[in-house]
Amino acid sequence: MASFQKRGKTWQYCVSAKPKPIRKGGFKTKKEAQVAAAEVEDRLRQFKNPGLTKISFDEYFKSWVEVYKNDIEDITLNSYNTTLQTIKENFSGRYINDISKREYQKFLNDFGSRHAKQTVRKLNTHIRACVQEAIEEGIIQIDFTRKAKLIGKVESKRPEEKHLNYSESQFLLNELYLRKDRSIGYYLLILALTSGMRFAELVGLTKKDFNFQLNEITINKTWDYKTGRGFTSTKNDPSNRVIKIDTRTMTLFRELFNEITNNQHDLIFVSPKNPRKVLTNEFANKILRKTLNDLKIEPVTIHGLRHTHASILLYKKISIYYVSERLGHASIDTTLQYYAHVVKELREEDTQNTLVLFQQMLSLKSTPE
Repeated sequence: MASFQKRGKTWQYCVSAKPKPIRKGGFKTKKEAQVAAAEVEDRLRQFKNPGLTKISFDEYFKSWVEVYKNDIEDITLNSYNTTLQTIKENFSGRYINDISKREYQKFLNDFGSRHAKQTVRKLNTHIRACVQEAIEEGIIQIDFTRKAKLIGKVESKRPEEKHLNYSESQFLLNELYLRKDRSIGYYLLILALTSGMRFAELVGLTKKDFNFQLNEITINKTWDYKTGRGFTSTKNDPSNRVIKIDTRTMTLFRELFNEITNNQHDLIFVSPKNPRKVLTNEFANKILRKTLNDLKIEPVTIHGLRHTHASILLYKKISIYYVSERLGHASIDTTLQYYAHVVKELREEDTQNTLVLFQQMLSLKSTPE
């Protein structure tokens, strides 16, 4: 049974489902939310009688995306659709009930012989999540993705590992301040580094999202920078968040707001000559790459600044729970998965600190209370 809630000027529905409720907002009227919720409930009912009807792999995956991934942004949705197309090409006519571990591993081996390991990993992550839901619903009994071995043509560096270290970040931040008057793009890079926001979140910011009294930024929307069609929802519900920003950065933007002219959508990072209305990802990456090259630092992308932000916080012993909330991750499991390399290094350091702690306790001479 769906429930409905008004949030500001829009409506949100919540449909009961396992392993977690399905929520989506942004509907102008309650009626629109009710119609959308009814469609989700219909899809869920399709698989209420497991075992009675065999279901093709691609059909189940498509329905799973429609039901459980209906609140993700278009960029992420395209990635799932790519996985769906791969399933159609390789498992045409195959029932999800009949796929074995051996068959799935053979598929991964063949796919990995033609793609980078990073691509294989993403594909397997999508399929594994879908398969686990099928098990939860009783559609299948065996997780054919369990312990799957991932291979790839080239051991490419994972995106989350492409980040700057602390000293490189210091050099970059200071250089960005020196170049800020050249283009508003440098302001975007400064905020990307100090906030950890996604690019679509950055270009979707408006002046009203900045609270200079509390040094906070509200993130509750993104801008479709690929098509320029306008505002859209965030990647997921936890991505709607309010984050604290350092005083220096907030002061920089307070001064900027006195200089930039107003525009139709009250956007900050506008590009009047661009049909997509905002600074492009390509432009941001271009000036970032040039700046890092000038500093003799190996370039990263604008998304790499998000990983840099998170990695620095973790290295500085900021709670992983806070980092997860600040980044707007769907769950802490996502954070642990993305930054396992950082967590592993910190765990080794914690191990040494633990050994030293108890060794020092032996040498302390004190009278027990």
